[in-house]
Amino acid sequence: MEPKVLPISKQASTQQADVSDSHLAQLAADGDKLAFEQLYQRHHKRIYALALRLGGEPSLADEILQESFVRLWHKLPQFRGESQFGTWFYSLALNQALNTLKQHRNFWARFIPDWQLQDAPQSSSQDDNLLLDRLILRLPERARLVFVLFAVEGFSHEEVAKVLGISAGTSKAHYHRARELMKEMLS
Repeated sequence: MEPKVLPISKQASTQQADVSDSHLAQLAADGDKLAFEQLYQRHHKRIYALALRLGGEPSLADEILQESFVRLWHKLPQFRGESQFGTWFYSLALNQALNTLKQHRNFWARFIPDWQLQDAPQSSSQDDNLLLDRLILRLPERARLVFVLFAVEGFSHEEVAKVLGISAGTSKAHYHRARELMKEMLS
């Protein structure tokens, strides 16, 4: 068994690029703000992208991002390293996104009319991404979550199931439903 090498200082440990997320989480749980900042730098873009896909508005995505990291700061002492930190935090951020979206339920009342989707320009990949985002926002909540996690974020159905607390078969069913609904919206 190799001896455990401890960093000289917490600050020195957080400046190394090869420090694991789990180690940074331990340091941050002990109050190391530099470790928490490093976790933020490593994960904020992915969490923001998730929030933007689910919420559809940059201001709402900003709110979800901020609330996710506030929640992370409070929940870090509960991280036990039984799963990868990224998976654990992503699940925490997803739950925060769902809570925030429920608080903004009136936001979902602004679904885009069908005529706007049919008239949307298809000339560039940016337009295609905008159309995809609009279609995703029109999906039922569970189908939308599964679609974003599986098709956009690249999770396996098993990972989606773990994050959402459903079975892998249910994840597959929601994904299939999302694809079928999107095909109908495009036809």
